[in-house]
Amino acid sequence: MYTCQEGGCRLVDAPRRERLNRARVLDTAVALADQGGFDALSMRRLAEQLGVVPMALYKHVADKDELLDGMVDLVFAEVDVPTGVEWKTAMRVRATSMRDALRRHPWAIGRMETGTPGPENLRHHNAVLACLRRDAGFPFRTAVHVYSLLDSYIYGFALQDKTLSGDIPAEVKRRREVVAERHPAPQEAYPYLIEVAEQFAKHGYDYTREFEFGLDLILGSIEGLRRK
Repeated sequence: MYTCQEGGCRLVDAPRRERLNRARVLDTAVALADQGGFDALSMRRLAEQLGVVPMALYKHVADKDELLDGMVDLVFAEVDVPTGVEWKTAMRVRATSMRDALRRHPWAIGRMETGTPGPENLRHHNAVLACLRRDAGFPFRTAVHVYSLLDSYIYGFALQDKTLSGDIPAEVKRRREVVAERHPAPQEAYPYLIEVAEQFAKHGYDYTREFEFGLDLILGSIEGLRRK
């Protein structure tokens, strides 16, 4: 390309466009989904963000399903499953790490166990099973039960993280006012719910503390299976 000044024009190198590859496609897709959710992510929008035509994407992902598989794989890559530690410690770290990853990427909630697993997905699942089978010593069927229980808790809590209000006291106050308007005697009709509203208004609700309480309760109960 040419650049011109008073002294004349000269040929200069055009700025190089960053080369498109699968990693760049997936990283950009994750960033867009983090901003607006996966349902709002289209191949056309992704192409625009990357500065390419939509057809260029299909050299790196076959379709949107394969795109999602790759995006999910990146989320699994963020989840830590430590080795060389006691099995409950490893599963506690893994659960907390998974919840943190899903809070960063809420679009992945409900999609982590779908599609075709990539290498990080496979690595993760194998590492969890190795911890439960080899380190904890659970029989195969028990290990599967434990894995299912832990994932049900983690993914279920992540869904609450996503859907419940970030300001629980304010939300409780709003709901209590609505209930008071619609029901003439809420204290008599719902005394225990009123107690919840009063306590949350005073002391708040700590999602992390609740998550850790339930997780420790589950892990403690699972430990009992090893003694049977």
